[in-house]
Amino acid sequence: MQDKIVEMIKEQEEKGIELLQQHYSGMMHYIVGHILPNPKDIEECISDICMKVWHSIESYAPEKGKFSTWLTAISRNTALNYQKRGLREHEELKEESIHTPSLEDDILRREQAEALKRAILTLSPEEQHIFYRKYYYLQQTAQIAAELGMTQRSIEGKLYRLRKKLQKELGGDFR
Repeated sequence: MQDKIVEMIKEQEEKGIELLQQHYSGMMHYIVGHILPNPKDIEECISDICMKVWHSIESYAPEKGKFSTWLTAISRNTALNYQKRGLREHEELKEESIHTPSLEDDILRREQAEALKRAILTLSPEEQHIFYRKYYYLQQTAQIAAELGMTQRSIEGKLYRLRKKLQKELGGDFR
């Protein structure tokens, strides 16, 4: 079905977006709902996700990963942008100097991201699952524990040990 959805969107057929919403709305709500508390923002964000998929479908490369993984990244990043925008709207306006990252900053950030990805791959599948739920999907520890049939204390312990493993893997000083 995902191939059909991708093809229809690439051909600019609106039915493709309808199918996207039918088959992936649960996943999008699951991801966005943990980041944005307001139901109105969630619906608006999901509409934006669909528009981003419509406009950027050419950047999806099946050889690099599953469509659902690509959609998950778009959903998460769009929700985080909504969250940031909401926080900015509630803050008082302040004059701040604009910091544009230098080429060196950008290269360093990319190298750190790659190092983190490699370090995460050293974790067991269960550890990766817990890590992503907590730090990528921003789920509460209590929710992770409940959905995995574990105690909150055991999840906290696992997260502590995961952070220590990653810290060791990354050389101890990683931000």
